[in-house]
Amino acid sequence: MPKFHDHRVIDGKAVQARIFDQVRAELEEAAATYPIGHLVSISIGPSPEIDVYVRNQARGAAKVGLPFDQQVWPADISQDECKQRIAALNDSAEVLGIILQRPVPEHIHVRSLQSAIHPLKDVEGMNPASIGNIVYNDVALAPCTAAAAVELIRETGLEMRGLEVVVIGHSEIVGKPTAFMLMAEGATVTVCHHMTRSVAMHSRRADVVVVAVGKAHLIGPEMIKPGAAVIDIGINQVTTDDGSVRILGDVDTDAVREVCGWITPVPGGVGPVTVAILMRNALVAHKRQIASGWIATK
Repeated sequence: MPKFHDHRVIDGKAVQARIFDQVRAELEEAAATYPIGHLVSISIGPSPEIDVYVRNQARGAAKVGLPFDQQVWPADISQDECKQRIAALNDSAEVLGIILQRPVPEHIHVRSLQSAIHPLKDVEGMNPASIGNIVYNDVALAPCTAAAAVELIRETGLEMRGLEVVVIGHSEIVGKPTAFMLMAEGATVTVCHHMTRSVAMHSRRADVVVVAVGKAHLIGPEMIKPGAAVIDIGINQVTTDDGSVRILGDVDTDAVREVCGWITPVPGGVGPVTVAILMRNALVAHKRQIASGWIATK
């Protein structure tokens, strides 16, 4: 993508910086009265892919002033042992929030572990109770990537009420919660998936298109209404003819940029904002733990 400034490209790093500033200021104020626990990242088995995400989360925590503890559990750990360790973290007053990195080994049932994380420490918003709250318009601890997509739509300045949004992809961690969050904002939402007869028929009429499928350059300019906003959540590693590896989104950014009104780049769009939302969720968790009596004054 060209290096010159393009007003159509939404700068996720700038949005991240703004959220970090807000979270850091509130945490500093809260720390004068209440102790701040640390975030615990859990990886099951070593994984270079996971390490990239953990490093970004650790950097984000450092920028807002949150202690960050990375734990790597054995790859052959049992399901029961995982749940026992999570229960201990739930009970620890020194733990503010728990992050379960994915993927996990095949013998681990990830949803069971997500359910084991107490909702008040579920900074990722992945406990079924946290996701269920979105149905009732309680979106303060929503899944981070879904919340990042909504935050980036706000960045366009478009009025959410009555906005026509098409979400392409209906995963439990991105597509579905994004749709529910947008409905909570008053948007009219259509969700497309692999059984949709004509995705383009829906996407061409949308004011906003949110894409989270995992197929590089799935969305081209012929699928976008002129002036629409495009939020690209896809991250795809593609090996080029010369053997190098590129990170591409689900949207053909260079081509779609000539049609749309706003677009998020990959990388540099949804990813940085997702980390910022994780830190904002940690702040929300701290406030809710205080309100629930889990955290006493200093």
